[in-house]
Amino acid sequence: MQWIRHMVVALGLAWPGLAQAQDTGPVPLSTLSAYLNEITEAEAEFRQLNVDGTVSEGIVAIKRPGKMRFDYAPPESALVLASSGAVYVVDRKVGGQPQTYPLERTPLSIVLAPEVDLSEPGVVVDHRRQGDQTVVTALDPRDPDIGRIQLYFDHDPLRLERWVIRTPDGIDTTVALGPFRSVPLPLSLFLIDQVLREN
Repeated sequence: MQWIRHMVVALGLAWPGLAQAQDTGPVPLSTLSAYLNEITEAEAEFRQLNVDGTVSEGIVAIKRPGKMRFDYAPPESALVLASSGAVYVVDRKVGGQPQTYPLERTPLSIVLAPEVDLSEPGVVVDHRRQGDQTVVTALDPRDPDIGRIQLYFDHDPLRLERWVIRTPDGIDTTVALGPFRSVPLPLSLFLIDQVLREN
C-alpha cells in the first residue's frame, strides 16, 4: 500500500534553556546529542507529507530507548510501532499479521539508540545552519545503503521541529511535529502482541 511505502517515524521535544546556537553557526553536535538523549517519555501530534502530495496526521508516542508508536488518524487505518528491535506496520482494516522490518535497517535506529552520539565518525554527513534552524543529515555508517535522515532543529528553544527520511531509491517523506508533552506511557502501548489483541 502507498502509505506503507511512505511510512516514516518522527519525534520532537522542546528543550527550554538550550538555545545555544551562535548567530554564525549551527548548534554543536554534542548539544544536539544531549538533547535527543534527554527524551524519555512524550507524545505529540504530527503531520506527514507523503511523496504523492497527500498528508497523513496522527499522534506519535516515544519511550526511550528503542520504542516509538505512530497512531494514524482516519481515514488512515495504520499503526506503526518500533519496539524490541523491529518496526511493525499494522493495517487495522485488513487485520492479520503486521509487516515487520528490522529496526537497524531503518534510519530511525539512529535517534532511538540507547545513547545517541551524532559526533560518532561517519554518522553525520552534513551539519549546517539554515536560517533559525540547525540541519543535520545522518546515516548509519555501518550500513549507509539503508537511507538517511535529515533532522531540523529550531534554535529558540531547541526543539526537533521535523525530519525528512530519504529511502535508498531517493523518496523523501517529511514529518512535521507539534509541541511534545511529557507523559507517562505504559509499556503495553509498545508491545506488538498487545497491539494486535486490541485491533
